[in-house]
Amino acid sequence: MTVPVTSLQDLVERDRDHECEGFGSAKVCVRVVGVAELPTRFGAFRIVGFWNNRDAKEHIAIIKGDVLGADAVPARLHSECLTGDVLGSLRCDCRDQLIMALKKISAEPYGVVLYLRQEGRGIGLLNKIRAYSLQDQGLDTVEANLALGFRDDERDYAIAAHMLQSLTIRSVQLMTNNPKKVGALESYGIDVRGRLPHLIPPNPHNRFYLETKANRSGHFIDFGGKPRLTEQHDLVMVDGMPDALVEKE
Repeated sequence: MTVPVTSLQDLVERDRDHECEGFGSAKVCVRVVGVAELPTRFGAFRIVGFWNNRDAKEHIAIIKGDVLGADAVPARLHSECLTGDVLGSLRCDCRDQLIMALKKISAEPYGVVLYLRQEGRGIGLLNKIRAYSLQDQGLDTVEANLALGFRDDERDYAIAAHMLQSLTIRSVQLMTNNPKKVGALESYGIDVRGRLPHLIPPNPHNRFYLETKANRSGHFIDFGGKPRLTEQHDLVMVDGMPDALVEKE
């Protein structure tokens, strides 16, 4: 019997015995296992918990408004970053990107942040620390990953694609500077209606990291003095960061 879906809570009952062919080469199949209210410093959301059959990692969707069956939903795919998201590391822009996404979506009628358990671009926390050590010796982020035997980016967005499908979202506007995310979602059949730039000004500790994203990984970030988009002049958003650590353009 098909369970009618009119609310996020209905997804739990719909997926109680859910099995499917899965997405991608690993045949990733997810199911919704829980929904709850999530009041935050950045707005009121609902949190949706997902289980997947690939590695039993637990992923979440942070949702504002009614996204069920919606088109052109503002969406951010955020890969887990313990050092940035939790510890406030200045070596990356992950925490800034997460906070900016939550604030932007909180101001919209609806939107979603998918928080994906893909630490260190998919190489895991311990390997990320090993990569940091190599970066301390002069390698950039791409070179460090390659030196450890990984590709520059090991993330797989099949899980994200199935999560969006499970939420019955028809199409998204993707908040990203990474064209590979757009291509990856589209390759799994997700309708990406547009890209919303998601730019964070650098600090002295992450500027080389961001330059590597632009120069080695093709991210849409300009450090070469070319005409800038308006949002590149927005102030950095790191709670408690001293002004001296914010680069002035």
